[in-house]
Amino acid sequence: MAKKKRALFIDLLRGIVLLVMIEVHVFNSMLLPEIKTASWYAYLNFINGLVAPSFLFVSGLVFVMSLQTGVDALRKFGGVFWRKIGRILLILLAGYSLHLPYLSLKQILAHPTTRVFNELFTVDVLQCIAAGLLFLLFARMIFKNEKKFYIFIFISLLGVLAVSPIAWKTNFTNYLPLPIASYLNRLNGSLFPVLPWFNFLFAGALASKFYIAFRDRNQENIFSRWLIITGIVFFAGSLYLLNSVVTPSIKAVIPNPLFFLERLGIVFILLALCWYYTERTTKYVGFVLDVSRESLLVYWLHLQLIYRTIFGGKSLYSMFGNKLTLFEAILMTIVLAVLMILAAKGWGKVKFKYPNLAKWLVILFVTAGVLLFVFY
Repeated sequence: MAKKKRALFIDLLRGIVLLVMIEVHVFNSMLLPEIKTASWYAYLNFINGLVAPSFLFVSGLVFVMSLQTGVDALRKFGGVFWRKIGRILLILLAGYSLHLPYLSLKQILAHPTTRVFNELFTVDVLQCIAAGLLFLLFARMIFKNEKKFYIFIFISLLGVLAVSPIAWKTNFTNYLPLPIASYLNRLNGSLFPVLPWFNFLFAGALASKFYIAFRDRNQENIFSRWLIITGIVFFAGSLYLLNSVVTPSIKAVIPNPLFFLERLGIVFILLALCWYYTERTTKYVGFVLDVSRESLLVYWLHLQLIYRTIFGGKSLYSMFGNKLTLFEAILMTIVLAVLMILAAKGWGKVKFKYPNLAKWLVILFVTAGVLLFVFY
């Protein structure tokens, strides 16, 4: 079995998650409110809530796998290091660009309200990923011994589990500037603060250790069974404790350990199912893999199409927000998904055939965007 095929299941899960993410954003922003009160919507909402944990988990898994070689080169702060940093900064910049209250710095400074600055410094999943990858990168550079690196990540995971319930209701703006405080909890409007969401990224980083060990022994089937068994134990155990043992006051604090383990268990199971699927066939996955490989583009672009005023001064949200029937929302999801698949395929071909051109196009686009934002 080729090494490329053995890792295909990871890309498959990320691609599926990104396509489901489009449904999440369409349904959350455009579906009629009365439809959301239906009993079945609670189940859909739970499924949709697995998107972010899966996305974070895969991000940590893939990133640490990419650090298996070239660690010494990273410590020399050469080209390898700066390419990693550049990629992380691009993710960070994309995340902040999605929450710009105005496309001009002058406009933002002309409206210095709490709402404007809370929106500007909102921490979404991209900022959470960027901060987490930066943490993993420097941790790997500090710990030359691989075992010590994984022990440190495990201790960090336990630390986040312990601190998150306390941090959840702490007003960090009393102690820290808003741009930093927004990373620590949701009190200022952040959607995915690092406490507790770092843990899914750390879990992915730790899972990479086991996957690599089993892969090198050509025992991926054992790894997938381990994922299934562990996933069932985490999910079923957490579900039982949440419904039979844990008090409502503890459940009300979202970043509790059971919240994490319940969702991590399902992520394990989904990853294993993707492995079993790719072991049996690679049919019907090409377009999903295209989406996965261009995950940043797909994530950024579909949200711009939904929320940015680019349709004659209107956005899809301003035109259809909370107005679509179930059928119309499904249709909107399909249309956006197809557009994202085509965009991913097209950009993927450009990167493959003209890698230097693609690199300079990204640099040009980002530079032009920053200059327009600062000086327009």
